[in-house]
Amino acid sequence: MTQNNELWREETISTQPIFEGKMITLQVDTVAMPDGRTATREIVKHPGAAAVMALLDGKLLVVEQFRKPLEKFQIEIPAGKLDAGEDPMEAAARELEEETGYKSDSLKLVSGFFTSPGFADEKLYLYFAENVTAGTQHTDEDEYLQVEAITLEQAEAYIAEGRISDAKTILAVYAWKLYLLTGTI
Repeated sequence: MTQNNELWREETISTQPIFEGKMITLQVDTVAMPDGRTATREIVKHPGAAAVMALLDGKLLVVEQFRKPLEKFQIEIPAGKLDAGEDPMEAAARELEEETGYKSDSLKLVSGFFTSPGFADEKLYLYFAENVTAGTQHTDEDEYLQVEAITLEQAEAYIAEGRISDAKTILAVYAWKLYLLTGTI
């Protein structure tokens, strides 16, 4: 882009806290627009998350669980929020073992990305694990899920059916496909 995008920067005038929960906080900011007007921005603050595309014998480890906001079951790669000050790679390793019962001593960062930058600051880190071994599954007390290892063809069918519909898992499936074609992540 050739124009100076600093001309469009919004400056925060005030912040009103609305809600503080275990996982997120919600605030409403009043901002000064570049033309002098003001506007409000509803912002979700999130500590970030880590996810793992783990391959076991050439298949992708996934979990199926009920997602209340969607009112349906979803198939997803293992993932979870970062604890305060936690390294994303350590969180990815923790979530892999907690949710699937498998672990890996070699995680490689695929990408870090913002999930919904229009209203949230959540950054999700996606890791790749190829050398997985049996560990110990220990899900959270309010977490009910089923673990499965799926083929690329199954993953693509689940995307087409809407059983996989979250961005992190779709990104992982396409990264996996690229990996199969090129041998690199």
